[in-house]
Amino acid sequence: MKNKIALNFFGVLMLMAMISLTIQAQPAMLNQPMKNFTLPTTDGKTVSLTDFKGKNVLVVFPRVFAAEGRYCSICNYQYAELLSLAQKAKAKYNLEILYVVSFPEKTINNWIDAFPDQMASIEQMKNPKEITEQSTRRADFAKNFFVNKYEFTKGDVPTPFPILIDSARTVSKSLGIFMTEWGGSKVEQDIPSVFLLNKDGILKFKYVSQSTVDRPNNDYLTMVFESFLK
Repeated sequence: MKNKIALNFFGVLMLMAMISLTIQAQPAMLNQPMKNFTLPTTDGKTVSLTDFKGKNVLVVFPRVFAAEGRYCSICNYQYAELLSLAQKAKAKYNLEILYVVSFPEKTINNWIDAFPDQMASIEQMKNPKEITEQSTRRADFAKNFFVNKYEFTKGDVPTPFPILIDSARTVSKSLGIFMTEWGGSKVEQDIPSVFLLNKDGILKFKYVSQSTVDRPNNDYLTMVFESFLK
């Protein structure tokens, strides 16, 4: 009886391991169709990648957390940049943005609600009240990296593109970008990534960040659109 229970338990462990490996073994390959996924959105809908056949699609995965209890300010800034790009890209390139967040809806809502404070903290970083060697270095970085100033009103952060909820990390794990430690930080996070699909659903470009500050800005993305979307 004990041997039978042990065998059954071992079988369950093997099955779980096989499922885990299956999830991790589906990377997105250039010039190949990207595997379809279906996820709920923060506005109560359900979205599939195949819903956008006939349109170009930019799939964006933010990091969200830089450390335990601390949001990634670069992710907030990138979101603000995408807001300014979305309408222009839709009109010129027939492009839709899908913003996939690997956390539960409550976490996502709290993150969005914190955007006004996050943008304010970026401006404070540029102009520190106390001048020290560290604050000067941070200010220099902020001025070079966060070139534009964005402001949001609490409770009124625009969401012009679908924000998809990947709380089970099904999509991010299949793409190999979900991590529990990355960039020197031990926290659940996605490696910031963007995937560009053409109107036939073929992956034409992907950008998986190599460091926490490595992100394609709007100018770079526009250059990519011009190169790959005809």
